[in-house]
Amino acid sequence: MENVLSIRALTKTFGKLRAVNSLNLEVKAGQVFGMLGPNGSGKTTTLGMLMGVVNPTEGAFSWFGEPPSHDVRKKIGAVLEHPIFYPYLSGQKNLELNAMVKQCPTENIARVLDIVELTERRNDRYKTYSLGMKQRLAIASALLNDPTVLILDEPTNGLDPMGIADIRRLIKKIAESGKTIILASHLLDEVQKVCTHFAVLKRGNLVHVGPVDDVGNGAEVVEVKASIANLNEILMTFPGTSTINHENGSCHVTLRTGFHSVDVNRFLFENGIVASHLQTQKRSLEKMFIEILSESH
Repeated sequence: MENVLSIRALTKTFGKLRAVNSLNLEVKAGQVFGMLGPNGSGKTTTLGMLMGVVNPTEGAFSWFGEPPSHDVRKKIGAVLEHPIFYPYLSGQKNLELNAMVKQCPTENIARVLDIVELTERRNDRYKTYSLGMKQRLAIASALLNDPTVLILDEPTNGLDPMGIADIRRLIKKIAESGKTIILASHLLDEVQKVCTHFAVLKRGNLVHVGPVDDVGNGAEVVEVKASIANLNEILMTFPGTSTINHENGSCHVTLRTGFHSVDVNRFLFENGIVASHLQTQKRSLEKMFIEILSESH
């Protein structure tokens, strides 16, 4: 896949504060790329530089293999902060103004309203919209010029559970249409549910980058319960056992490479033991995130 975005040694300092430190990153066409990190990690500053809102101190980046320019930025739609719309105008009228500013055909408005599922509310005043609807209208505005790339900064921030679910579904729908999406978030669940790839930033430094599908990889951990007193001793004799931890009356067995829960179950059965509970524990993004940040000290 071709690179949509290439970042080389991108750095931004504010006085003595190094908000982004020599960042190197690539985003390929069709990815939903999440920039994950706690508040103050440099996510928003990075997006600001990519959109020309913030000037880099050092380093460079390119979009579609070209240096940033007005023509290149026409291919990019962005929702960086809370958008500014006129509260007494309808969603339709607000988009008409945005289309005029962006020099986009007004014929695009009906299409983007349909994408964000606001067609039925297009003639209602913006001030009557819920926070989730306002965010969807902002995304509609960013899609007016049919961009190749969509950038979203904390797209579900402040939304209720229904609003969050709507935005997540919308992001997936837009990605399925072939667009590349870059989003910044501090919400682990959001990144795991909508992104294909992610990077972790900590105090301006890139500490991890890779596919979201890798989150569940690594050593397999199996939770085992059985009605015998010496379960721990028996499990320690299993050739696939690496370590055993005890939590809530269960044995959590970390397996060696190549061993799986079915092997544990077979071993117990061969030793005359029937497990009352045997379940593989998947590593969550939250656990991986904590591990990554801990390792980067």
